Amino acid sequence: MTKQLVLFCDFDGTITEKDNIVAIMRHFHPPGWEELTEQILTQQISIREGVGKLFSLLPSSLEHEITQFAVENARIRPGFAEFVDYCRQENVTLLITSGGIDFFVHPILAPFQLDGPIYCNGSDFSKERIKITWPHTCDEHCQTDCGMCKTTIIRSYDATGYTRVVIGDSITDLAGSRIADFVIARSFLLEKCQEENLSHKPFTTFYDVISIIKAIRAKQEGIVL
Repeated sequence: MTKQLVLFCDFDGTITEKDNIVAIMRHFHPPGWEELTEQILTQQISIREGVGKLFSLLPSSLEHEITQFAVENARIRPGFAEFVDYCRQENVTLLITSGGIDFFVHPILAPFQLDGPIYCNGSDFSKERIKITWPHTCDEHCQTDCGMCKTTIIRSYDATGYTRVVIGDSITDLAGSRIADFVIARSFLLEKCQEENLSHKPFTTFYDVISIIKAIRAKQEGIVL
């Protein structure tokens, strides 16, 4: 029996061309954001701790301005709309697994009318400083304090019944890539896949992703392209 294909697609730097959290911090430039970002990237602090601290640097009174900036400045990677259509037409399960925040992830993705769930972090603007909430934390198998735990979501799709493919670009995708069956990678994640000899293919646009997914499905069905 052919395993069902399920895709776990990152958002920042994958669906969008740039990381929206970094773009927000660079634009509003709260003191200390660069040091915190470096600590996250070098894994000196956890992603949950780092992202929480980053947004606590910003006042909640900027909610409208920050949201507007994020939505207006996000650039969608070429081919994403066609990729969504392909998954819909071919009944390929597509999940968005994002370390981003709901206040910009949901409005940016709204035009695509996705069928599957969007997993991301939450936000609370009710206090003086922005607070990030964590509705998808790590299970008992993950000790890395991810915030939005991609490995927990991946593990909910049993490897005996699913071919699990991660699509991503950054440190937030690395742990999930290590337990997935295949990785479609760019940027930092691509370097790590090469270093760790993970099964992967590189991508630049979602047209590349479509081609790779077609090849995976053909291999599952014993078709030689």
